[in-house]
Amino acid sequence: MGSMSDKVTGKANEVAGKVKQGVGKATGNDRLRAEGTVQETKGKVQTATGKAKDVVKDAVDRM
Repeated sequence: MGSMSDKVTGKANEVAGKVKQGVGKATGNDRLRAEGTVQETKGKVQTATGKAKDVVKDAVDRM
């Protein structure tokens, strides 16, 4: 994946994870809250990966 798609997918997973956590909390569903936490964390990692790819690309472009 490219850096842009990593960042977009990451943000989507972060948002979906937060929604799952909210629904899980509202309904008392601990499993859904846990899934939301995992999905949000996955999204944060994807977003960070996309940003890291940008940094590397910029460094290579400056050489």
